[in-house]
Amino acid sequence: MSAPLASLKILDFSTLLPGPFASLLLADMGAEVLRIESPTRLDLLRVLPPHDGGISASHAYLNRNKRSLALDLKQPEALEVVKQLLADYDIVLEQFRPGVMERLGLGYEALKAINPKLIYVSITGYGQTGPYKDRAGHDINYLALAGLASYTGRADSGPLPLGMQVADVAGGSLHGVIGLLAAVIARQQTGQGTHLDVSMTDCAFSLNAMAGAGYLACGEEPEWEEQMLNGGSFYDYYRSRDGRWMSVGSLEPGFMQQLCTALGRPELAAQGLSPKPEQQRALKYALTVEFEKHDFAELCEMFAGIDACVEPVLSLSEAVRHPQLQARELVTQVPRDDGTTQAQMACPLKFFEALPAPRHVGAALGQHTDQVLAELGFSAERIAELRASKVIL
Repeated sequence: MSAPLASLKILDFSTLLPGPFASLLLADMGAEVLRIESPTRLDLLRVLPPHDGGISASHAYLNRNKRSLALDLKQPEALEVVKQLLADYDIVLEQFRPGVMERLGLGYEALKAINPKLIYVSITGYGQTGPYKDRAGHDINYLALAGLASYTGRADSGPLPLGMQVADVAGGSLHGVIGLLAAVIARQQTGQGTHLDVSMTDCAFSLNAMAGAGYLACGEEPEWEEQMLNGGSFYDYYRSRDGRWMSVGSLEPGFMQQLCTALGRPELAAQGLSPKPEQQRALKYALTVEFEKHDFAELCEMFAGIDACVEPVLSLSEAVRHPQLQARELVTQVPRDDGTTQAQMACPLKFFEALPAPRHVGAALGQHTDQVLAELGFSAERIAELRASKVIL
């Protein structure tokens, strides 16, 4: 199939995770993404371990299918390059704190004057307005302020640091892509661009889908291990005899019956429907005892052939070998400059006809500078002058 987003051309000024993950999804679906990178300021993603062949695996993944143009945005000549790019690249993605792009002469109003159809997506921790708009933050801070951490954890030890960046990715990246594509559709209808203000804290707050709805409508404040889905019921993780873990989500009666029957305790199933906390605690204790009677491999075999909503907690090395993930082709081989390939997570979005194969891993800093400038009509002599004056790398 032709790539569904092949008509989109995006200037990506973002670094680290939220913006690059958003533009990765867009690039995988065919958008032409040109990263505008500083030749003087280090992007931590480029040096983040682990490394494969001297290249950060995270950078190689998050920046695949994108080109890199190294520009010192503090120099006037660099601004002229960006302005010329806006004739074709009519979507901007940026992740600076509010006001930074304006000080560089690259704010929405300045660029909109050049291209009124410009779609300008700003992803920040706290948004473009409010008392925290200039405050520094990371994923753990956004989850804390959004209320999510107040009921995600254990009653005896408090909130848990999650292994993946929920506010960054589910908040910033995914909402950024949704908003960007909505703006593209609106532009097709009106001919006008817009400025999208994506706050990772705002979007994380919206992820309080059930707990937030319950509090706002009914005043019910969720707490650790007090709700059905946060450890307050049998819906939880259980340790095997050999120290591995199984996930149990057997909420419906039929699944609960299969769970308890498989463990040899069918009489426990009636407790699964009880709303009484004491019965849930008793059931949870009974299940803990039963799971600890069996080794992990035995439990995997026990539940493999039945629909009980019980699955093993897999390591990443086990997950990539799982037959379901393999059948869904969630690992792909991406070309490197030396002719070899690197294994990476594939685009999870499945179209009836397959997306185009990945073109290349994340580019070296400024790898496409000469190519991009030549496409804009810059002569070899002018490119050499810009490089000599350190406008480009």
